[in-house]
Amino acid sequence: MYFVYILKSTRKQTYYKGLTNNLSKRLKQHFSGQVVSTKSLLPLDLIHVELCSDRALARKTEKFFKSGFGREIIKELDLQKI
Repeated sequence: MYFVYILKSTRKQTYYKGLTNNLSKRLKQHFSGQVVSTKSLLPLDLIHVELCSDRALARKTEKFFKSGFGREIIKELDLQKI
């Protein structure tokens, strides 16, 4: 199983999209500043997670969230958290 996740920087109001097969370990890395891509975005909030059956599907889902329509979906997901 793979996870596609979306993080939001509470300081910069930007989003980070990623995939992993070990979500808890990866989130600990992000939240502790061990990931170069998100270190400057701290603090981060987890706003969405999707479970995928394999890496290929997870990559396709991640790419969707990085597309124009996917970014609109992310904004809607984020608004539902309020």
